[in-house]
Amino acid sequence: MKVQRKRTGTAAQRVLTAEIAVVGALALALLVTELPSIMREMKIWRIAGGLRAGHRYP
Repeated sequence: MKVQRKRTGTAAQRVLTAEIAVVGALALALLVTELPSIMREMKIWRIAGGLRAGHRYP
């Protein structure tokens, strides 16, 4: 006698879910590696005056 298994999704849905997970992990890794340079740029921006600098720096 054959046992019926509950299907959680089609193969295409599982592949799509795996692809989304991989892309998300890569995006997170890129953000983590770029975080120090982003922080450095924010410090430079604040030293230059930030939003208050107005038209002084193009």
